[in-house]
Amino acid sequence: MADNLLELREITKQFPGVTANDHVSFDLRAGEVHALVGENGAGKTTLMKILYGLYRPDSGSINVEGTGITIRGPRDAIGRGIGMVHQHFMLFPPFTVLENIVIGEEAHRAGVLAVNAQRARIEAIMQENGIMVPVDARVEDLPVGLQQRVEILKILFRGARILIFDEPTAVLTPQESNELFRTFRALTAHGKGIIFITHKLDEVLAVADRITVIRQGRIVRTMDRAGVTKPMIAELMVGKPVLLEVDRPLLPAGRTVLEVRNLKVRSPRGFTAVNGLSLSVKAGEIYGVAGVEGNGQSELVHAIAEGAEVEGGDILLEGASVRRWSVRKRREKGIAHIPEDRLKYGLLLPFSIATNLTLGRHDKPPFATRFQTVNNRAVRESARQIITQFDIRTPSENTPANALSGGNQQKAVVARELSAQPSLLLASQPTRGVDIGATEFIHRQIMKARSEGKAVLLVSADLDELLALSDRIGVIFKGRIIREFAHEQAVREEVGLSMTGEKADATA
Repeated sequence: MADNLLELREITKQFPGVTANDHVSFDLRAGEVHALVGENGAGKTTLMKILYGLYRPDSGSINVEGTGITIRGPRDAIGRGIGMVHQHFMLFPPFTVLENIVIGEEAHRAGVLAVNAQRARIEAIMQENGIMVPVDARVEDLPVGLQQRVEILKILFRGARILIFDEPTAVLTPQESNELFRTFRALTAHGKGIIFITHKLDEVLAVADRITVIRQGRIVRTMDRAGVTKPMIAELMVGKPVLLEVDRPLLPAGRTVLEVRNLKVRSPRGFTAVNGLSLSVKAGEIYGVAGVEGNGQSELVHAIAEGAEVEGGDILLEGASVRRWSVRKRREKGIAHIPEDRLKYGLLLPFSIATNLTLGRHDKPPFATRFQTVNNRAVRESARQIITQFDIRTPSENTPANALSGGNQQKAVVARELSAQPSLLLASQPTRGVDIGATEFIHRQIMKARSEGKAVLLVSADLDELLALSDRIGVIFKGRIIREFAHEQAVREEVGLSMTGEKADATA
């Protein structure tokens, strides 16, 4: 454990108007998991991009196993034994596992691909590290956890000893996360070093040997795991105490706001993504939808919020069918939507925050005059109030949305949707990719909406988020709700097992 595989010394990287890394020093030992944590914009991603060759540092040095190196690109990094498992997998779904692993590193004999030799090498790597995957299966047919193993095998096949994992559990079930952590231990037992980047502090405490906190481009502290607590890490990350527990006051059951009856929806790729799904959400209730991504969650939300074509069944808002309603009418009748991808669906990035905060209401008073021109003064005044109310960190209301951090972009989306005073809030992955400070704030806003009597349909890949916020949890599998849990009955492991299709209700 005393030998350093990697040393980053006094790394500085500046971009116009911002110092992303300010004399950052970080090391990784052989046989350890070293967690790197910090808020969005703290400098984690920049540091890892420097290590992986995507950026060049302005100053500082990189040593691998005691040798100073210059990394000019990812191929250089891989050649030095540095591999990265990205949150979004870099795989070719129609290809087999073997083809994905060897692509770009194919071995040939007399111009013919040496499949047997490469298969034997892959199987030896799997046996050595306890990472078993069917090598002839197509990647598109594998569950997410096995696809991630393919990513790990790809970099091990290329000789990586330093492995960077960027938010690796974001799309995994609890069981798959536990399997990943067992893989971590197998890898470190063979002398490899792992850099683990995550916002999930429970995972940090469960698997890390050391923890480094970075804030505003500088290392705040590096510490051994022993004696460290979640509140301690959170405070170091944010610079002030963070309230990690969510207050859930008991509320009486309200009227049914949303009812989904035997809904069937096709995906854009043509298969039935939502297949006879039924659920209901009451006023003052948060109904959480738990499931491995790709089981119909996105299509369900799009059908409710955006009028995606429905093959069968019905969607009722306050007892009225919305199937023939336009998106405009849905919003006017009280449906608000925090989309799963804020950059693609939630914001007009080149436009100002003020403009983004009035989208959907921009054509109505006070934002539009009777001559259908924009009342810019009203737009700015409203934006300033919302920015203050929702603690959006921006130089001004005129700042373009693409200049804000991810957390503040998400706050802007949440603020816009809740400012419309909806009766139904569809919150899809509301804290994906945001740091602990923004997550805390967004959770409080969702709970506030519940307390105000709004119905909330919460779709999240973060099971801990669902367990903390939801009054009921419905597990979605292959386009159907196969089991429901009341808040007080929801156990993490049992919900996670249901997400794999096990233990469905007999009536489902």
